[in-house]
Amino acid sequence: MSLLTKLASAVGLGLTIVPAFLVFAGSVPWETHATLMLTGTVLWFVTAPLWMGKGKDKS
Repeated sequence: MSLLTKLASAVGLGLTIVPAFLVFAGSVPWETHATLMLTGTVLWFVTAPLWMGKGKDKS
């Protein structure tokens, strides 16, 4: 499951970075950019805590 959550986190992070460059290049409209970034942000914040910090001492 860790590999799947890491992959989903990477996709979410990509969806928060790539659309900004696509809007700058004129490839996608602003509305699509906003939708992709919102989806990526939600995906990142849902999946990243599931695997980040594992193996660290919580004391």
